[in-house]
Amino acid sequence: MATMQQCATALRTLAERLNEIADDRLRSLAPDRTIVCRIPDLGASFCTELRDGSVLDIIIEGDGTAGQVTVTVNSDDLIAVTDGSLDLTSAWTSGRLKVDASMWDLLRMRSLL
Repeated sequence: MATMQQCATALRTLAERLNEIADDRLRSLAPDRTIVCRIPDLGASFCTELRDGSVLDIIIEGDGTAGQVTVTVNSDDLIAVTDGSLDLTSAWTSGRLKVDASMWDLLRMRSLL
């Protein structure tokens, strides 16, 4: 099981990557949303804001945080997605990564992924 620090680092790395690749077109398509990443095996959540196509500061929250988009993934799978040893689409289709969001949000945010 990965540590909280490793998960925080992985999420910051993902946020930096998204912020680097988002161009003006993608930024205009991305909805402004609160995103929560739940890590059940650590009993914690990380929360961030997606604003104007950019991921803002990531903060550590308790496990009760609610968001407009919720991603649930175990710590080891989060690290694997970040380091490239687990494909994001494979993680999602196999149920190792779950996304709870409206269909509209999923369609609009897919361009970022």
